Amino acid sequence: MQNKPAQVTMDAVYTKPGYLFRRMQQIAVSIFMEECKAFDLTPVQYAALVAIQTHPGIDATRLSAVIAFDRSTLGSVIERLEAKNLIDRKPSGGDKRVKLLYLTKTGAAILRDVMPSVEKAQARMLQPLKPADRKVLLSLLTQLVDLNNEASRVPLRAEDALEHLGKSG
Repeated sequence: MQNKPAQVTMDAVYTKPGYLFRRMQQIAVSIFMEECKAFDLTPVQYAALVAIQTHPGIDATRLSAVIAFDRSTLGSVIERLEAKNLIDRKPSGGDKRVKLLYLTKTGAAILRDVMPSVEKAQARMLQPLKPADRKVLLSLLTQLVDLNNEASRVPLRAEDALEHLGKSG
């Protein structure tokens, strides 16, 4: 008598960390977009604006490392931010091929004004959990991200990028 293979159910998907992370990413983006709709910013655009404000004169390669976002896709993010007059691209003094990124006055104002909406979005993402569970979740997610950084297609390289920025700026 042959053994019948075990029946595969959707639990093989629904209970796995990868699926749950993907679903939470979808939920997080949806909440962010809802809370920040008046500002017409995506989460990646927001992260880029924060990084550019924090590090004026950063180039796209360093920006990619600071926000851990694919360099080739980041180009279109930068183009959209520039089209919205939120950032300026200026040639580097040392290498005219390299464009340095700066917030415009409009970009700085949008970033300032969007902050309450961003904070509301972040709070909504965690709101269903008890306060103690929120802390545990954030602690565990931070550990997972840090310990798995090298497995990413775009590992976070903020320290390296900022060290270089300090030497060139």
